[in-house]
Amino acid sequence: MNTRTQNGFTPVDQDLYAKAFQLLDPDPIPEPAAPAALAAPAQVPLTTAPPVRLTGPVEKTLTDALNFLDTHGWARYSLVHPEGARCSIGALRAAAGARNAAYRDAGNLLLDEARRQHGKKWETIPSWNDSHSGAQVRSVWEAAIRRAHHMNI
Repeated sequence: MNTRTQNGFTPVDQDLYAKAFQLLDPDPIPEPAAPAALAAPAQVPLTTAPPVRLTGPVEKTLTDALNFLDTHGWARYSLVHPEGARCSIGALRAAAGARNAAYRDAGNLLLDEARRQHGKKWETIPSWNDSHSGAQVRSVWEAAIRRAHHMNI
């Protein structure tokens, strides 16, 4: 195989091109200046919007249930009080709408938080709910919502 690697071209002098263009057009007409706003775009720092965090189904169920308690009232010893107030499990059922995964997981998280704050002896949400004050119950609800938020569930 006979391949030529030498091309025989002479290197080009870039200054020579510049001089040639200057000779061809010795007095170029300046282009009209663009308005300042259009001349150079302002350097605006690129900021990114914080990521959108979607509320998980457990956090939503817990939040809706606590809102339900705030709106309709909290009760002891009864799933649904004749005046509309509910116990914690009743509010959880109303918020979930069905005994689905979010209902189950929210209930487990609520009971776990109740055990953290009030001892491991509580076996069910109704037994814990009926044995504590409204402020104590609310504290557990709020802590469970925070945990669901941090767990992103």
